[in-house]
Amino acid sequence: MMLKDRHVLITGGTGSFGKKCTEILLNEFPPKRLVIFSRDEQKHVDMARNGFSPAKFPQIRYFVGDVRDEARLRRAMRGIDFVIHAAAMKHVDIAEYNPQECIRTNIGGAENVINAAIDSGVEKVVALSTDKAAAPVNLYGATKLCSDKLFVAANAISGGRTRFAAVRYGNVVGSNGSVIPFFQKQRHTGELTITSPEMTRFVITLDQGVRFVLDAFKRMVGGEIFVPKIPSVTINDIAEAIAPECKTRIIGIRPGEKLHECMIPSDEARQTIEFEDSFIVQPAVRSWTNEVPAYVAQGRPCPAGFSFSSETNVDWLSVAQLRQMILEHCPTSEQPAPVAIHRVAA
Repeated sequence: MMLKDRHVLITGGTGSFGKKCTEILLNEFPPKRLVIFSRDEQKHVDMARNGFSPAKFPQIRYFVGDVRDEARLRRAMRGIDFVIHAAAMKHVDIAEYNPQECIRTNIGGAENVINAAIDSGVEKVVALSTDKAAAPVNLYGATKLCSDKLFVAANAISGGRTRFAAVRYGNVVGSNGSVIPFFQKQRHTGELTITSPEMTRFVITLDQGVRFVLDAFKRMVGGEIFVPKIPSVTINDIAEAIAPECKTRIIGIRPGEKLHECMIPSDEARQTIEFEDSFIVQPAVRSWTNEVPAYVAQGRPCPAGFSFSSETNVDWLSVAQLRQMILEHCPTSEQPAPVAIHRVAA
């Protein structure tokens, strides 16, 4: 409700997150003005033609622009109250091959968003992070770790006048880059290619991810990294849920991939507070305010040595639960078979 009748901007607003966020905002908490900021001209056209036309939603504005362009960000943020920063280069393999471009977008772009938000008098900014930013082993994760650090430190730069926080979560079911659409396309071949049968991942639906981000605006004081408690899955169970009739072929882990993901490493656990549905990683130093967040008294400190990993997670989805999630969030013309058939790994 905080965003209702206010001025909101979403960077990367034409992506899967941006479109779902736009849908939820316009239908449930309609802002007075909603600026969709994205560098892809065609995605603006597609989004306007497919359910989000300015004729139907007169408060929507389509701004073509790149987060690398600070001047364009300043223009787009004029009069904006809240910013959701979703723009990023996100594909691990593309980032490994094009490191300079990933750095310019994910780190330089984050700095531009921060400067433009402070200079434009924005009230609050929430940036989307990733589980790959925790103890990163690939360039994408490393750039998002730098981005997270920038957004936390931005609170000191602004003197607390503009508040910044980040949200860190795992793989979004059905989003671009998700293995689920990839397996759905492979299914007709009779064979699925799997990197490693031991691989585990966190999963979250797009709707859950958007609502968690919107909730962060209400909870944040500044400098937090919000982490939802979400379930884990194995790559084999995803394959079983989508195409139980297919055999699998092991192709090995790609460069920059982890076998398991971690959202809270043990070193960060010392400054993490646990809640029923989430964790909040507190900033190591909160020099911009003496205010103690109200939520601190409602949670409990994480124990020494704690970590939140997809391998040791206590919450796991079964094949049946995965299949239902995929049917609801990634429907295709070919539905998964209802009964599992024995698969032979190559």
